[in-house]
Amino acid sequence: MSVLVALVIWAVALLMAIPFFTQTWWLPEPITDHGAAVDEQFMLTLVCTGVIFLLAQLALGYAVFKFGRKREGPASSIHGNDRWEVFWTTGAAALFIGLTLMGYSAWAEVRFIDAKGLEASPDRTVVEVTGQQFVWNMRYPGADGVFGPLDINMIDDSIGNPVGVDRNHPDGADDILVPRMAVPVNKEVEVVLRSKDVIHNFSVRELRIKLDTVPGIIGRLRFTPTKTGTYEIPCSELCGLGHYKMRSYLDVMEEADYQAWLQEQASFL
Repeated sequence: MSVLVALVIWAVALLMAIPFFTQTWWLPEPITDHGAAVDEQFMLTLVCTGVIFLLAQLALGYAVFKFGRKREGPASSIHGNDRWEVFWTTGAAALFIGLTLMGYSAWAEVRFIDAKGLEASPDRTVVEVTGQQFVWNMRYPGADGVFGPLDINMIDDSIGNPVGVDRNHPDGADDILVPRMAVPVNKEVEVVLRSKDVIHNFSVRELRIKLDTVPGIIGRLRFTPTKTGTYEIPCSELCGLGHYKMRSYLDVMEEADYQAWLQEQASFL
């Protein structure tokens, strides 16, 4: 019986590892340099933890095989080995701290952004994204490149003002509100995240970025897309009964197509 149990342990461990070796159900291709860096760190972490997992299962199967058989006489009492405990604890701590420090730059690159204000510039596209049960609201600054002020008393979904843009203010008169995001390719994009009600999560798999939108707190993410296409923006935080249908799309366009899109959206104001 101990031989059978050991074989089952080894077989299960191998079957669990096969999808990782073959990259079945794998991540989609990244469309940013940041995404490539995240994938590199992910693979390093996966290799380290995968090797440890397989070795641990190999040792477990061996222990079951060697010590799982019936023996005559009472079982002996075994006390821990302090030297081995210190060795394993120190090794695990060094591994986890090391992986954390190695991945810190990739994690922080898109999150630690100097607050430059909500103004567009020739070399940077700024989009304000507001989460709402159960839609995403995207706001662009319009031709003047400046976002208008928000007024909670002006929130009215029925007239297409779900975030309360002050249309009477000169800066807010040309703000563009749309349910779908578009950005130019090969240009830095800054996403300013807000929430209208509860915690949501802005996530784009191909960008390898995600961040909670928290009521009362402004979050920022930065990325530079390198490939045109359409990518899903799901809400990755359980936010209510309609969470399953809360999603939008990111359209990465050539610069000329993006400018034409902006003009088209502005024509509806």
